[in-house]
Amino acid sequence: MLSAGVVGGTGYTGVELLRLLIQHPQIELKCVTSRSEAGRKISELFPNLREHTDLEFTAPDEKSLAGCDVVFFATPNGTAMTMVPALLEQGVRVIDLAADFRLRDEAEWEQWYGIKHACAEVLDEAVYGLPELNRDAINQARIVANPGCYPTAVSLGFLPLIENDLIDDQHLVADAKSGVSGAGRGANVATLLCEASESFKPYAVDGHRHLPEIRQTLSGVAGHGVGLTFVPHLLPMIRGIEASLYAVLKTGSTDLHALYSARYQAEPFVDVLPVGSMPETRTVRGANMCRISVFQPQGGDTVVIASVIDNLVKGAAGQAVQNLNIMFGLPETTGLNNVAQLP
Repeated sequence: MLSAGVVGGTGYTGVELLRLLIQHPQIELKCVTSRSEAGRKISELFPNLREHTDLEFTAPDEKSLAGCDVVFFATPNGTAMTMVPALLEQGVRVIDLAADFRLRDEAEWEQWYGIKHACAEVLDEAVYGLPELNRDAINQARIVANPGCYPTAVSLGFLPLIENDLIDDQHLVADAKSGVSGAGRGANVATLLCEASESFKPYAVDGHRHLPEIRQTLSGVAGHGVGLTFVPHLLPMIRGIEASLYAVLKTGSTDLHALYSARYQAEPFVDVLPVGSMPETRTVRGANMCRISVFQPQGGDTVVIASVIDNLVKGAAGQAVQNLNIMFGLPETTGLNNVAQLP
């Protein structure tokens, strides 16, 4: 059994992570920290976990966390970087679900997140935790930067085309939509029911923090900088991301469905749908799965990829558990075989 600690388990990502870890057959959940909820039973805050754990939230304590095999950070951006160096020194392996280690360039990170990075020396060591791209490096990693939700859906959608140099990668378009849980559990007028329900809007059109993360991933695959227009939208639903991706093909002679099917055939958490099928967010609700369809409308030179994930699972907590399994040599699907919830 592996012992696990969770720092900051009070948000939507945190409770999803706790749900998955509690059900994981090879994990003993040792401690869950929260300064604001210390001393309170986890099941009091999250009643869905009643009868599954008797743990209480505790104040962050380096000694307790240092006794874990792995520590997850489900904290706001800027928190993990203040604690990670000490944990690495103690031999603890770390999975950060926030953005502290996703960007390799310190100056770019500080530009987008507006604070000074506290341990820039760790950025070079951190492995970007997209298993479908970096599985071997994740297995050896001491620290994994869990990808963002939008970057997961967008990157998995574009990867096969960029890997095979089939598209003009200077004019990529990602038109993505997320449920309200992607904004977090904190009180915010914009995500109140009366504000978000029965409405649909873009946001951060001038620049979203996930933009440099997506560009970094796709540029690494292409071997040069890519051009990307990324526009996120808020959907009036709780869970789910749908990313409609657009690019211009260099050649029209490739069987795109066969290409995607071959690329993801061995991937347990990517499902390429049959020709003509439309992916739906409801088919991945609660599951660590990305479902993808690829289209070439009217047989022209534009390719359209539709990619759906649950932003809290494959876009966050589920992918973190997938990374845990890879890091510790467990079967990659351990604890993640649950079926999506319908309706």
